[in-house]
Amino acid sequence: MNSLKNENGGWAVYKMADVACKCHGVSGSCSLKTCWLQLAEFRKVGDRLKEKYDSAAAMRVTRRGRLELVNSRFTQPTPEDLVYVDPSPDYCLRNESTGSLGTQGRLCNKTSEGMDGCELMCCGRGYNQFKSVQVERCHCKFHWCCFVKCKKCTEIVDQYICK
Repeated sequence: MNSLKNENGGWAVYKMADVACKCHGVSGSCSLKTCWLQLAEFRKVGDRLKEKYDSAAAMRVTRRGRLELVNSRFTQPTPEDLVYVDPSPDYCLRNESTGSLGTQGRLCNKTSEGMDGCELMCCGRGYNQFKSVQVERCHCKFHWCCFVKCKKCTEIVDQYICK
């Protein structure tokens, strides 16, 4: 099953690759042309694989060793779809066997609706608020020649940590 995922993931990377070429020669005459397969941007490949992951089909192994859909109401996956037999681990909880550290005790962003937001990152357990002192360089000035002189500014900020 893992080999199917790996082949499928590799296939997604391969399908998104483009041929890139470069000419060599005197004054750009292109007397020799070198071409290669260039991978797509990492973000594009990651987004595509995330799409595939989110729509992966749950399968089970029959007594005859064949794969069948867990829920027969869904359509059969194509060779380009991702499938899985075992569900993904719960990354919200600490799990030594999977190497997941869980999200308890992690800083989160109260105002974000993204992955770093407290609602999502804390997995519905809630979060605690605390205040901390941040010291940063500020009011920096460049002096000729050649150094920068800054003041130190302190600010008390609210931070949030997953329960």
